[in-house]
Order: sequence, then structure tokens, then C-alpha cells
Amino acid sequence: MVHEIWQIDQARTRSISPENPTGAPGAGGRATEGTGANSARYLGVGWKISPSIDLPAGETATLADVSGPGVIRHFWLTTDRALLNKMTLRIYWDDETDPAVEAPLGSFFCNGWDELAPVSSEMVVVAPAGGLNSFWPMPFRAHARFTLHNGGDHSVPVYYQITYLEQDVPRSAGYLHARRRESNPLGDPAIHTVLEDIPGPGRYVGTYLAIVPNAPGWWGEGEMKFFLDGDTEFPTICGTGTEDYFGGAWNFDMKNAYQTYSTPYLGLVQVLPPDQIYQPEQRFGMYRWHIQDPICFDRSLRVTLQALGWRDGGRYLPLEHAEVATTSIWYQHRSVTGRRHRF
Repeated sequence: MVHEIWQIDQARTRSISPENPTGAPGAGGRATEGTGANSARYLGVGWKISPSIDLPAGETATLADVSGPGVIRHFWLTTDRALLNKMTLRIYWDDETDPAVEAPLGSFFCNGWDELAPVSSEMVVVAPAGGLNSFWPMPFRAHARFTLHNGGDHSVPVYYQITYLEQDVPRSAGYLHARRRESNPLGDPAIHTVLEDIPGPGRYVGTYLAIVPNAPGWWGEGEMKFFLDGDTEFPTICGTGTEDYFGGAWNFDMKNAYQTYSTPYLGLVQVLPPDQIYQPEQRFGMYRWHIQDPICFDRSLRVTLQALGWRDGGRYLPLEHAEVATTSIWYQHRSVTGRRHRF
């Protein structure tokens, strides 16, 4: 983070890429074979011989497999934009056999639809023309492993770089987790579970929402609710509407048109098609990062979102036919036995 940039300490920077698959000191640019070998045939070793990998359909590639302790500081990747949500990112911490992060690649980078949406935020940046960047800090103690599965129907090139610091990790550090949940259709009641009950302690730090209302008119009256530390029927934290939670207001409507935006901590980055308003089958994508205002919980956390529009007579309309998908991001401790809490 910015407040650390001046500090000279014992941390050492390492970076994993197809040009240095282990991140070892002095091991970059030594490849003699790779996807760029033909282009570099008159130049030789050190001239971009292995800038990427080919990932066949149905296969899983291990992008990084490194020992700790350390903190992932930057993760960049680009691939076939048409397959972003047919590719699954999984991240494993220490000796865990279950991934802490498991989500479609596009959803993890705030792109839940087939058309690319630029994102300019503190934690996620999606740059032209498909540069995916994550700045979520990811501490690990013993081990970190990143994998990418190609669920598409053809082979794709994958360019990537994972930069981390070899450094001590304090006891208070939590592990980054991410999960995608989908409700299609939402059904009755029109309440989408963003995150099932998980045990604490932890901090909830981000939400990405992709939604199709499948009903005409405004669709975002539903409240985001955080049930903390044993809350049952009623939550401790309750928002005032969907666009309010994502930092907007008044239906995102400016002069009878949806207005997209992307800021350091929140944004409405996608409206498809962009030249319509209040149409049933429009698709929306938006994010909210709780960096300055983390949702801290001690014993447990559950998160829900209502899908709510309007009917005649000024009454709310539960959107039972809506398609809702969310990706939630949080930090969580392991249990005292050394195993990650299940959720």
C-alpha cells in the first residue's frame, strides 16, 4: 500500500511468468522453447521466447506454485476475451486441498458478461484490450498455488505475471477468499444469497454483481444485508437500495439514460445494451470494494441481496424471474486446528 512505499525492509520481490515459471533469482528470460520461439529464431535466448502458454480446452494449468511466507501484490493476465467466463481461477493457500478463491476469471475481474468492460478501481483494473489486473493483497504462510481451467471449446493463449514479496506474514493476517454464486431464476422469495454463513473472524471486502431483471422498469430497490455474529431474521447492516450500495443514486438515471462510472472503490461498469433504459433483458455489471469501510465480523457472516422492482400503484415488485450472480471477496482466518473454515 502507499504508506509502505518508503519503507526499506527485508522483503524481496519475486515474479512468476512463463519467462520465469519458478520466480527464482536470475532465472528469467532463459527459455529455449516456448510460444515465441519461432518469432525469436534469429535473436536467440533472452528475446521473448516464452511470453505465454497455450491452454487446451478442458485442461487446467498451474500458473504459480511457490513457497512462503509472502504476499501476492499484483496479478496480471490476458487471454481470449470471449472465454473469460468459461475459464475458472482457483487459488490455494498453504496445505489446503480446497481452493480459497474459486470463480470464473471474468467475474473475479468484474466482467461477468461476454463483452469486455473497462474497470478503473484500486483493487481491480481492466485495461484495453483485455488486460486483467488484480491488486488484492494475498498473504500466505507456507505455500501459494494458482490454477486456471479452460472450460471452453478451443485452446487459448494465456499471458500472465504474478508478483509477490517474500516477507514475514503477521499472525493477524487473513487469507483472501472469493466465491461466485448464481440464482437463475431467482425464485420466491426474490432474495439472492451472496455469501452463505461463514465463521469468523474475518473482513468482507468486496462484491461484484451481474444481474438481468427480466421485468420492465427499474429493478434496483432491493437492499443489501449483512448478518453479523449470530444475527438471525434481521441484519446488523442493511442498505437502502441496490444502486445506493454501489454508490449510485436515483436508478443510475441521467436524462433518461443509464450512466456508467468506475471509481477507486465502486462502479457501474456495464449496461448492455447501453442505449436503452428500463428494459427487461438488459444486463448490468457493478462492483463495490469495502477498503475504507470493511465489514468486520467476529463469529459469523451471511450476506443477502433482494431483487426488487416496481408494480402499478407505487408498490414493490419482487423480481422472481431475475438472473443474479455475485462474486464475494473476503479475508478469513484459519481455525485453531490449522484447517480453513468450511463454507
